[in-house]
Amino acid sequence: MADVVDADELLRRIRAARDWAAEQEVRHLSLKNDAEFATGDERAAASVSRAAYEAVRRALDEVISPGSGCSEGVRPGSGHTADDEP
Repeated sequence: MADVVDADELLRRIRAARDWAAEQEVRHLSLKNDAEFATGDERAAASVSRAAYEAVRRALDEVISPGSGCSEGVRPGSGHTADDEP
């Protein structure tokens, strides 16, 4: 991390990281829903991983575009709509 980067390069890197996190989020959602999982533990692990990547993606979305991550009906920090069960 000795490289000095300008704002455009930093934004490009943040966007790339956000896009990667979004891809991982989808991947782990698919794993969680995969009928071939033998145990509930594997589904639970995929669910936790998906939630972690979602948190990273949402945080990077907020860095890129402040205020965009708090859409109406979503409880800040939860990723769930107000109608979802706790």
